[in-house]
Amino acid sequence: MADRITVTATDGHRFDAWRAEAPGDAAGGLVLLHAIYGLTPHLGDVCDWFARDGFTAIAPALYDRTEKGTVFDYDPGGVARGMMFRENLKEETVLADVAACAEMLRESVARVAVSGFCTGGTWAWIASCSLELDAGVIFYGSDVREELARTPRCPVILHYGDADRIVPFEDVKAIRDAHPSTEFHIYPDSDHAFYNPEQGTHDAPAAALAHARSLEFLYRSLGGNSGPR
Repeated sequence: MADRITVTATDGHRFDAWRAEAPGDAAGGLVLLHAIYGLTPHLGDVCDWFARDGFTAIAPALYDRTEKGTVFDYDPGGVARGMMFRENLKEETVLADVAACAEMLRESVARVAVSGFCTGGTWAWIASCSLELDAGVIFYGSDVREELARTPRCPVILHYGDADRIVPFEDVKAIRDAHPSTEFHIYPDSDHAFYNPEQGTHDAPAAALAHARSLEFLYRSLGGNSGPR
């Protein structure tokens, strides 16, 4: 099970995070960024999934700078409050928190990737374009189209469904076409949040395929061990 830890950014801000250790020699490290709902227990599960497959993972509570411990439900009220609360996130401080997690991971691994979901997917894109990271894994980043002028500084893989009600398919195609050298996968009939088994839009086959593709990409990009534990 993932452990709850505290991470300190360079500006002295202390924030909560989930951390899960890879068994044996890790293939690399992974910073996982949450969706609009905050640092839910599900993010601890995702840390566990990637740790099981060889990556020590940390998921920071990005909302802690505004209000510690803020988590929203998956119901319509939670969506509305999460959409409002995410507006508190600022680029400088989000990147500071991601960098702090990456530095903690580098105490035990040589290479670190960033990943994220929905809003966290957008921040993972921005971090891949701004920080010294080794790879980026973007799950249906909700606002990546607004950030297409940025260029990733590391290899990036993106996952989107063609039935995403949050990211219109025209936006999905625009993201793909703006960066043709990036690895890009579109999942037929998959909606937003298809990776999350706690949400009604979960698509188990698409989620399993996206996870497998992400693992292959991470093993290749981070140069670590070449297969799951």
